[in-house]
Amino acid sequence: MTESKPVVREMRLDEVDLRINYFHHSSDEYLRQLGVDRGRLLTPEAWRSFYEEDYARPLHGRENYSVVWELDGRTVGFSSADHILFGKEAFLHLHMVEPELRRVGLGTKFVSLSAERYFRALELEQLFSEPNAFNTAPNRTLQRAGFRYLFTHEAQPGPMNFFQVTNRWVMDRPPSASG
Repeated sequence: MTESKPVVREMRLDEVDLRINYFHHSSDEYLRQLGVDRGRLLTPEAWRSFYEEDYARPLHGRENYSVVWELDGRTVGFSSADHILFGKEAFLHLHMVEPELRRVGLGTKFVSLSAERYFRALELEQLFSEPNAFNTAPNRTLQRAGFRYLFTHEAQPGPMNFFQVTNRWVMDRPPSASG
């Protein structure tokens, strides 16, 4: 049996509904696990409008940069970077959209490949991630992908999140991501 090769590529504007639908169609219980407050989600129309405006900007001026995760030619997840300080730092988010593929080890490879893309495309020195401290899967995935634990604190990681306990992780730019 041939092992599938994970593919990470830039998310196109015509694919942003993947992210929008992922959040809008998730159960309230699952959103709570992610630290997301459904009441803070933009409407799908407002979210699409945000992406249209953001994608129209040059990369160094974007608020968000997203990638798609593919396995055997099908989309199985995505990652996004936000709080981007181009040439310096950004925050990574990771989401496996197919529940049966969660907790089977694929996330580690996808996060590693996503991090490589972010370091190169956004010319980053550091990449952070700040998942809900009680959501074990992303915390383990980040550790296995080479992120270093920094601290645990109470925070509101983004506009769609509620105030929560989060773990902050960091990955420094590897030498292989240069030039």
